[in-house]
Amino acid sequence: MYRYDERDHTIIQERVAQFRSQTERYLAGELSEEQFLPLRLQNGLYIQRLAPMLRIAVPYGLLNSAQLRRLARISRDFDKGYAHFTTRQNLQFNWPQLEDIPDILAELAEVEMHAVQTSGNCIRNTTSDPFAGVARDEIADPRPYCELIRQWSTFHPEFAFLPRKFKIAVSGSEADRAAIRVHDIGVQIVRRGDEIGFQVLVGGGQGRTPVIAEQIRDFLPEEDLLSYLEAIVRVYNQLGRRDNKYKARIKILVKALGAEEFGRRVEREWEQIKDGADKLTDDALAWAKSFFTAPEYKTFDGAVSDAALQAQADDDKAFSRWLERNSFPHRVPGYRAITLSTKPTGVPPGDVTDRQLEAIADLADEYSFGEVRVTHEQNVVLADVPQDRLLELWQAARKHGFATPNIGTLTDMICCPGGDYCSLANAKSIPVAEAIQRRFDDLDYLYDLGDLDLNISGCMNACGHHHVGHIGILGVDKKGEEFYQVQLGGSSSENASLAKVLGPSFSRAEVTEVIGKILDIYLEQRRPEEPFIDTYNRIGVQPFKEKVYAKAS
Repeated sequence: MYRYDERDHTIIQERVAQFRSQTERYLAGELSEEQFLPLRLQNGLYIQRLAPMLRIAVPYGLLNSAQLRRLARISRDFDKGYAHFTTRQNLQFNWPQLEDIPDILAELAEVEMHAVQTSGNCIRNTTSDPFAGVARDEIADPRPYCELIRQWSTFHPEFAFLPRKFKIAVSGSEADRAAIRVHDIGVQIVRRGDEIGFQVLVGGGQGRTPVIAEQIRDFLPEEDLLSYLEAIVRVYNQLGRRDNKYKARIKILVKALGAEEFGRRVEREWEQIKDGADKLTDDALAWAKSFFTAPEYKTFDGAVSDAALQAQADDDKAFSRWLERNSFPHRVPGYRAITLSTKPTGVPPGDVTDRQLEAIADLADEYSFGEVRVTHEQNVVLADVPQDRLLELWQAARKHGFATPNIGTLTDMICCPGGDYCSLANAKSIPVAEAIQRRFDDLDYLYDLGDLDLNISGCMNACGHHHVGHIGILGVDKKGEEFYQVQLGGSSSENASLAKVLGPSFSRAEVTEVIGKILDIYLEQRRPEEPFIDTYNRIGVQPFKEKVYAKAS
């Protein structure tokens, strides 16, 4: 895990002092709302429906136990005792007081955290695979490259005021668990012989105009990563529209020019800068990789460890279910990665209390080398758990509400805060999520459905990723009343696709019944062992539409 050096500490402390002065001047009436707006956004501060919201950067989703405990303390001392994990692998406080923000930022700086560039028209937090470094299908660990991108993009003088917000994701495995195809830039690590490089995708995104990214480079040498990204963002910064925020994202520019022409312009820009200061030397690459070495794993006989774990699972059905759904194969024999679910019935997806944050820190220290990862599905991963301690971990996780065995199922949904908090939302998301949780809380039924992504957004900004849910729900406004549009067939995987609108929207009271009808058609039409998304792709939207909109006889 990357640790700050003296320069990092100085930069963040100076930023805290700077924002403290700016906040004091604003509260004293010396800065107007218009003047303060870009300053607060560059420090992660929004004004939501009921209170300010502060978004904390969690680089590529990685946290240590000391940081978790500090986040818990901040939540308790400056907020209402809980926080929210986001789809960008960050963490949000929904109720801080404006005058307290500088003190919160000072507290964060003490544990090497900040809120810089978590908002505004700049390069946001770079996201990645929560199983980075441990996945069996990994080509190379993406975290060193994420850290290099973070350092390159933070406080970049050219890119502080881009036409619109800008998001980058990096995947290092064969399976895409970072949703790189719905990002402004998606970076896929590839191998050509003994050489590591990158496939580069551009122009993806969600929001009002969802787009799947297109490839402009099939192989970029490792040392050219930052200079090539620089060329992409330069072209966007020069040509991206600033007259209309709804048409300002890079996806609009790529569509207007065509991916081929956009790629040509990037190559021309890159030719001018590729041998400059951003070229990564062997020393720079080795330096970045030195922060992400393997922990001190114990040596296990894999077969013996697997057999012992299977015996424990055979003795306890509840443990077996949790193991099946919430554990992930590890590259090191005798270990597994464990996902702590934040989604028991009745809890808004991604929400955790201050005590739960402290419990996660304790679990990380006890079972996973003091480190956790936030997922873009709003859960938390302990990446390095010995198999002989999984039963013990499960029992501990149950006490704190983290052992719901629903990872990858219908109730492991992505959900934005929606109209309960967000001033941009057209409708509430959290009550819809809870209604679905309560309606479909039978584990046997969930397991029969199999892997199924359900994503909920309260508005077209798509913070809940509804465009790429197998089932997506979008809150819409109809003459001041909340309604919900249902979409089917989306995916954020390596076979990414955008969902199609099923038809006219529904009232909140109708949503769970509609989801039930959709699932009925799936169960009727699926082939043995066929996941929902494959059934949908095979039969199309029409059977679902006919079932949902059929008139009662």
